[in-house]
Amino acid sequence: MPRPEGILALLDSRSFSSIWFWVILTLAWTMAGRRVLGVPWDVVAGAGRITSGPKDDPAAINLLDWLSLTLPRWRIDSREGAILLGMGSFLLTTLATLGFVYGLEMAQALVLLILPFALLFALDLRLARRLRQVLAQAEVGQPVNEAGAEAARLMRRHRVLILGLSIFSVAVAAFYGAIWMITHPFGF
Repeated sequence: MPRPEGILALLDSRSFSSIWFWVILTLAWTMAGRRVLGVPWDVVAGAGRITSGPKDDPAAINLLDWLSLTLPRWRIDSREGAILLGMGSFLLTTLATLGFVYGLEMAQALVLLILPFALLFALDLRLARRLRQVLAQAEVGQPVNEAGAEAARLMRRHRVLILGLSIFSVAVAAFYGAIWMITHPFGF
């Protein structure tokens, strides 16, 4: 029979010593690396093997179809961008102040979790803008194989950025969490 102390230990608000923080951090970065702008990675990988020729490659058509479905979700005008930037800046500044000025561990953990994803969101928006140009050129008359290969190249490069950002952010969170637990052995 589970003891109440064990259940309460799972719900503890201390972040760096809780398994739940590390599970959420790992799952978030794993899910971020599985798709690029909502396009499954196997579709991008299939389009990476496109050969130029007179016939349109089905992998290129599949990738461009996926992009035509997912890219409209990434369209943000300047007014929406200003609102998102303001709200995001306010949230991160508030959490950083609560965490690093007032010493709240959960706020520090949330900053270490949210800040890299804010950077990833900005990189996703930049990639979406570039892919919109590739898709527009394909609609105007650029060969499908060429457009698919260019889109796959941009998405592969973006995935490398995602992997690098994930490794860096997990390493920083682990390093900071270890320092926090050494300097605050009893959570105080």
